[in-house]
Amino acid sequence: MGDWGTGNFENDTAADHLSILTDRLITEVADAMAGDPVEIEPDEYWGVAVPANLELLSLLARQGYAGASLPEADVVEGWKKTYMAVWEGYIDELEVSSGYKDKRRAVLIRTFDELAALQRKQNSD
Repeated sequence: MGDWGTGNFENDTAADHLSILTDRLITEVADAMAGDPVEIEPDEYWGVAVPANLELLSLLARQGYAGASLPEADVVEGWKKTYMAVWEGYIDELEVSSGYKDKRRAVLIRTFDELAALQRKQNSD
């Protein structure tokens, strides 16, 4: 096992473990985005889990840990387009307040945009 520090993520095994975890998060999002759009409506499991997975990937990427995988930025942009189209097409059926709708839309867009930006930064480093 190769160690380069004393931290919990500063060795080869932890990097491998983190790679497995991030690959799982990415695969779950990819599968949800390729599936039935009904599954990513805002009140469905994957409608909530997709942005949560993206946020987790961003949090891990910001740490700079070895092994943290990210999807390509253009893939994230495609997911954003698909997800937001479903979200915009369905959110009014939930009869949420306009304030909630506007704030939630901003959070969702930021979630996708931040992950794509982190991946671009990671590729440029």
